[in-house]
Amino acid sequence: MSHTIEKLVKKIRSRKGGDIKLSYTSFLLSKGNDNCLDKLKEELTELEGAIKNNKNKVHEAADVIYHLLVTLESAGINFNEIIEELKKREGISGFEEKKNR
Repeated sequence: MSHTIEKLVKKIRSRKGGDIKLSYTSFLLSKGNDNCLDKLKEELTELEGAIKNNKNKVHEAADVIYHLLVTLESAGINFNEIIEELKKREGISGFEEKKNR
């Protein structure tokens, strides 16, 4: 499962600075952080509607993941560092982790 995400992260990274007429990802990245954040919010709203209406949930969830990864790349946030942070949290209660921030 994580192999698919890793491939997507690499593909998104490779599209940075690419031809915006040939790649939607390049287009999104060229618009900057604010635009990527706005698009992510839009996709979250669509996922919310899909869940409430019990329609297209998987499709909309995939859109959210894609747009999250694009936003992370736009902001210069290394996905591998996120994975390492999640590994540190393994076996720790969410309540405990939140308290320790």
